[in-house]
Amino acid sequence: MSGYRAHRSQIIKRGNRRLLGLRGAFVVMTFVLVAVAGPRPHAAGRMVAFNLPDGRMISALWMEASDRPAPAVVLVPMLGRPRDEWQATAQRLAEANIHALAIDLPGSTLPENPAELTRWHEPITAAIAYLASHSADVRPGAIGVAGASLGANLALVAGAATPGVASLALVSPSLEYRGVRIDSLLPRYGRRPALLMASLHDPYAARSVRTLAQDTSGPREVRWSSIAAHGTVLLWRDPELVGALVEWFQRTLSVH
Repeated sequence: MSGYRAHRSQIIKRGNRRLLGLRGAFVVMTFVLVAVAGPRPHAAGRMVAFNLPDGRMISALWMEASDRPAPAVVLVPMLGRPRDEWQATAQRLAEANIHALAIDLPGSTLPENPAELTRWHEPITAAIAYLASHSADVRPGAIGVAGASLGANLALVAGAATPGVASLALVSPSLEYRGVRIDSLLPRYGRRPALLMASLHDPYAARSVRTLAQDTSGPREVRWSSIAAHGTVLLWRDPELVGALVEWFQRTLSVH
């Protein structure tokens, strides 16, 4: 009988070890899935729509501040990434009493005709006009734009062409992105403030930020991250940058 108990005990121990191994594998698998999927979004906002000058309809994610009227920020994603990647940042802005309007780029891949890319700022301009037309909700003269990667370049294109943009935040910009050059646009943007953000381990974005920061036509503030990532992925992985971006718009859009 004692031999049977010893044998049974060994079987149970082996089964427990296998169970622990399966649990460990499950934990690792869960971690990998979460890391690939990115952070979970906060509570959803609502969808709004507006038209481009050519009649095309644009839909956007709208996160509302609690007060009226309040400042507002247009959020522009990276190439191939949806507007939903800005949702957590939009929630943080709304909690800081700043409306957030996250839009998509006109396409998920680069257009065959490079000249078309120079017009991809038009949805940003339309979003700015949409916000400006809602003066009961959006404080006049308090509209900002934040963009990531190609979205950062397009945000500066729109900001330089639109006097109604009061503040910019450019995350991982490029001096040149497939013909969309921005090295000469900050002087045209002028005395309005711009925040420049990049990872120190993102060579081209870091070099672009250093070059753009040399512009002296207006307030230019730089924030670096030691985390190796680009665009909205950098914001996922470095929450301090999200806090810096929110604080930047609080200061430059005069949130009270």
